Amino acid sequence: MNNDAIDVLLTQPVPEAIDAQLVSTYRVHRLYQHDHPQQLLAEVGPRIRAVVTGGAKGLSNALMDQLPSLEIVAISGIGTDAVDLRHAASRGIHVTTTPGVLTADVADLAMGLIISTLRRLGEGERLVRDGLWGTVNLPLARKVSGIELGIVGLGEVGKAIARRAAAFDMRIAYNGRREQPETGYRYEPDLIELARSVDVLVVAASADGGRVLVTAQVLDALGPEGYLVNVARGKLVDEHALVEALREQRIAGAGLDVFVDEPCVPPALRDLNQVSLQPHRGSATLQTRLAMGQMVLNNLQACFRGEVPPNRVIDL
Repeated sequence: MNNDAIDVLLTQPVPEAIDAQLVSTYRVHRLYQHDHPQQLLAEVGPRIRAVVTGGAKGLSNALMDQLPSLEIVAISGIGTDAVDLRHAASRGIHVTTTPGVLTADVADLAMGLIISTLRRLGEGERLVRDGLWGTVNLPLARKVSGIELGIVGLGEVGKAIARRAAAFDMRIAYNGRREQPETGYRYEPDLIELARSVDVLVVAASADGGRVLVTAQVLDALGPEGYLVNVARGKLVDEHALVEALREQRIAGAGLDVFVDEPCVPPALRDLNQVSLQPHRGSATLQTRLAMGQMVLNNLQACFRGEVPPNRVIDL
């Protein structure tokens, strides 16, 4: 590495192949590995010109303000809710994402959670692994094909979920910022009414607005035979209300890839049989993470060439 190398801060690991390319091009500092992050920032913070982070982790204003030379925040993901875009723009800092490449993976996982939760696959697997097959009878599961599916947020991920759901003969309705009649799906502008009319409610909305969408009232409307699936952001669901609804069997079950305070998951969610859990792995396939990493590299390269990064989310 030459002495003129650009300093880049990583807030979390990236795939090995992407890491190798970063190391070969930049001077890389790994915040996630450092026992004393403030000491690291005191040493290298003034030199950092790029931060590579994830959509959920983002970059706080407090950390951003310790990096006076920062030029770009390259998010590996599509969520920007964990970065203050106005603050970044006020400092002339590019913020980029990796759109498009993770849509299929997130939609696939949503379908997996629907099937796992309704068919109680986790309970069945635990029974077999524990050697209890033949001695314990599981409750009958819920049929998946032909259900009414409600989608909260009909963006690219929401549409990809709908396409997959159609192959299961599901009837699809959605709630979002605007009606999209060209899709042919039923639009329901009232989220409570949508929840009341469907068997499964899937959250696929952007969290940029920062407000809870799935409230206790929405869960009550979903009802004791309804299920919630969340592949968006934990903050979009009132997690306390969800726990209470599950405990009291006011909804039938939930499939969750995201949580409010990751990686902390409420013990009640871990203990309940009618809940399927994943550790925020919507885009976690090798192929997709490599494609996302390459987009991060492209955005960094464009920035340091003095060009506009191809996947910027704010205009400077």
